[in-house]
Amino acid sequence: MDIRNNLVPKHSIASESELAELTARLGVKIESFPVISIEDPALKDIDVKIGDVIRIDRESRVTKQIEPYYRIVVE
Repeated sequence: MDIRNNLVPKHSIASESELAELTARLGVKIESFPVISIEDPALKDIDVKIGDVIRIDRESRVTKQIEPYYRIVVE
């Protein structure tokens, strides 16, 4: 199923280096990230597994710039 359109932001798997920098900068553990279901339609075209961290690039309503959001994949 192809769900690409302007309402679905770009989803990708976050890199290990990106996660290391993010967790160090924020002082949080990956386990504390919000979750996204492995069944989410936006993940169908990405080879994800439970425990992966997804980077979602959305346009900010305030700044109109692309802002990354992170979610950990769960069942």
